[in-house]
Amino acid sequence: MTRRTDWAEYASGSAGAGDDAYGAAAAPYETDPSAVAPREDGAARLGDGEVRREGGRGRGAGGTRGRRRRERVEPSAEDGGATSSSRAEKGEPPRDPVEQARAICLRLLTGTPRTRRQLADALRKREIPEEAAEEVLSRFEEVGLINDGAFAQAWVESRHHGRGLARRALARELRTKGVEATLIDVAVSQLDTEQEEETARDLVARKLRATRGLDRDKRLRRLAGMLARKGYSEGMALRVVRQALEEEGEDTEHLGDEGF
Repeated sequence: MTRRTDWAEYASGSAGAGDDAYGAAAAPYETDPSAVAPREDGAARLGDGEVRREGGRGRGAGGTRGRRRRERVEPSAEDGGATSSSRAEKGEPPRDPVEQARAICLRLLTGTPRTRRQLADALRKREIPEEAAEEVLSRFEEVGLINDGAFAQAWVESRHHGRGLARRALARELRTKGVEATLIDVAVSQLDTEQEEETARDLVARKLRATRGLDRDKRLRRLAGMLARKGYSEGMALRVVRQALEEEGEDTEHLGDEGF
């Protein structure tokens, strides 16, 4: 049976279907700095009001020298000591897996959009039950915290303009992130052949100067290989590089394609 959970905070929170970022900011973790407070007389005041003096010796009420004592302070969960790992020892019930899945996903989505497959893989690695993971992921999709279509389109725009990647390379990257083929096709369709070729010319123009002084064939292979690694087809890569070399006065009439 699927467990019902109150999801009202998702719909009314700051993140939603129209938000650019698919995550929500996590609340800050605060510690109490007064657990051990310094005193002017060189002693340290402990949380229970007891005092430990520097040097470890002190005098009793009757003026006799007391024995050296070692004060011990039990760590608390806030100070980084006992954590939820001791739930079983205290007889507390285990944490709800749905709440665990929810916390994991919110943390991963904070500031960085992710695909449903990426989040599902993360939950699986943390041994979240499949039923709880499916419930959280489906609800996150309903409220727009997970949107593979928007993720794919943003990825294409960013990686094409930032790294000069062609449609083939972009589609390959999106497949590795678990985006469905139909969503990939829609995303990469933002780019057409003319836009790809224009980007390829810009890439070659930036690299052309660094190849001056090299053999003509070597320049061709180096520049065309750079475009191939970014996902451009062999035909487009050779055509763009040849045109760039011709503009520099290189004779490309008998330049072969061997070695590319």
